[in-house]
Amino acid sequence: MKVTVFGTGYVGLVQGAILAEVGHEVICVDVDATKVERLKQGQIPIYEPGLEPLVTENYAAGRLKFTTEAEEAIKHGDLQFIAVGTPPDEDGSADLKYVLAVAETIATHMDKRQVIIDKSTVPVGTADKVNAKIAETLEKRGRTDLLFDVVSNPEFLKEGSAVADCMKPDRIIIGTNSDYAEELMRELYAPFNRNHDKVMIMDVRSAELTKYAANCMLATKISFINEIANLSELLGADIEAVRKGIGSDPRIGYQFIYPGVGYGGSCFPKDVQALIRTADQINFDAKVLKSVEARNNEQKTTLFRKVHHHYKGNLQGKTFAVWGLSFKPNTDDMREAPARVLMEALWEAGANVQAFDPEAMEETQRIYGNRDDLNLCGTKESALKGADALIIVTEWQAFRAPDFDLLKAQLAEPLIFDGRNLYEPKRMMKKGFTYYSVGRQ
Repeated sequence: MKVTVFGTGYVGLVQGAILAEVGHEVICVDVDATKVERLKQGQIPIYEPGLEPLVTENYAAGRLKFTTEAEEAIKHGDLQFIAVGTPPDEDGSADLKYVLAVAETIATHMDKRQVIIDKSTVPVGTADKVNAKIAETLEKRGRTDLLFDVVSNPEFLKEGSAVADCMKPDRIIIGTNSDYAEELMRELYAPFNRNHDKVMIMDVRSAELTKYAANCMLATKISFINEIANLSELLGADIEAVRKGIGSDPRIGYQFIYPGVGYGGSCFPKDVQALIRTADQINFDAKVLKSVEARNNEQKTTLFRKVHHHYKGNLQGKTFAVWGLSFKPNTDDMREAPARVLMEALWEAGANVQAFDPEAMEETQRIYGNRDDLNLCGTKESALKGADALIIVTEWQAFRAPDFDLLKAQLAEPLIFDGRNLYEPKRMMKKGFTYYSVGRQ
């Protein structure tokens, strides 16, 4: 099939590359000419395991193309994916200006029946707005004879495993009441649907809400286990034992109940906020979601509070090694990352940071620039040299089995603040470390 994808960000690029991989002819459109040229040269703007070879191989094979020419791309595709950003507005609601701009562009240049697919995470009712924008533009052109369908097809990709998630989806949600659109969508996703039927057809508004509900449910699990971890510290319980105890219940499961320093990234914070704002607009008090957001915001401050307490508030001139800057492993994404909250609090208190992350160093440099109180180190070991203590923020595999003798030798004192519970407290005590973790004694 011939497919057009608007947007070469996280969702659009992964989706376009995967569709090309199974044989579809895909053109990805972006307004950023520099980005498009770099993609043609195999330079991927994001770090995602497995994505680079997927893009370069399919581009070389001619199944995946990149362009800034919207008209050419629209005439190519029988299916038009909208996968542009929906950044949070000042009130936290999703800003739809880019989505609606693409809808208007499609309507300006389409010359045959089109299926327009909302792939971006958008609030309930967005398909109606896209529908209205396309109808309005076609009317201005005097082309009300052109038929079109607007479909909701939310993505369920996890950063760090997006390629695998896209190649082997758990479910394929399609929101439409059009038989024509449903048939094309089933044909598009047939290569991903061979083992068993993963396609779920529903009305458009239910599909739009499904995406938000899924992310908000996962965010709720994270905030819940963090709240129980905080209780564990105060009550003398061990959150790891509690986690295993409740995770063994199949109604709960083990996923997303690992305590830590809060969730971040491009999805959970934005989607929780957006659904809260949607609820506000219809005069519904989303109490659970507001509590999830509040707990998460507070959880991001816990590492700093432990550091502050240990040093009795005297952090002026102290130097801390920070391992992990991205919001989670296997990505360079630092949007809403707990590490940012930690570092900014340390700087405010007069401390210095020596940081290392396997992938997010360039992104950190882009965000913070050159600072006298920030030293970006080439290895995790070099970040330790001369530091007063080690703070672990992201659970990269490379941090799970360090040389503890080296840690002792490099740090001013054997002191670790672990925001991800990578090590066993009793073992760390035997090794002579003062060890702060999350919800453990």
